[in-house]
Amino acid sequence: MIDKILQNIAPHHCYSCQKIGNILCDSCIYNIANETENTCIECRRPTVVGSCSDCNLPFTKAWVTGVREAELARVVGDFKWARAYEAHQSLALLLDQTVPILPKDTIVVFIPTISHHKRIRGYDHAELIARSFAGLRKLHVQSTLSRMNNTIQHKATKIERRKQAELAFACKTKLDRNVPYLIIDDVVTTGSTIKAATRVLKGAGANEVWVAAIARQPLN
Repeated sequence: MIDKILQNIAPHHCYSCQKIGNILCDSCIYNIANETENTCIECRRPTVVGSCSDCNLPFTKAWVTGVREAELARVVGDFKWARAYEAHQSLALLLDQTVPILPKDTIVVFIPTISHHKRIRGYDHAELIARSFAGLRKLHVQSTLSRMNNTIQHKATKIERRKQAELAFACKTKLDRNVPYLIIDDVVTTGSTIKAATRVLKGAGANEVWVAAIARQPLN
């Protein structure tokens, strides 16, 4: 409610072109999504499905809108740390432009935010994106994954991220092996989180798991 009131008093400017209205205008959403790379999420080799057989990834398809830089980095950063709540709508529209048509029985799940960050932000950012995206596609959303720890991956090495991710999630629900599951996350760095989450879903019965993320963050 407060966000809607503030939007009327001081409307957003597009982070890219400064047009008044939304955090990202329709034209800039199209421009960002139009630059999506058709590469493997792991090795960066060209592929239209986001994963290649050489990398032996647990998920079969993956889509990432773009590299975390310029206006995309600003939107993601402000959404997570500056309470730019309305950004989830623009980010969901970016995913909608990036991800191809999915089967109608696809179930959308999300990487749950650790409780510490959820308290700071006042919301689970990945859940907001997932529910908004699912609404655009008329897909069902499930809070399938639960957090088993509250480790923070910021500044962690690739090895540390992998170890943390392997213990991070659980799924206490028996999943339907006859429908595809789409995991939504905001940022992919090493891929440890989405790979661990995929293995948990498959351990709970899922047969087909796909991944979609807003941005790819190189591990510096």
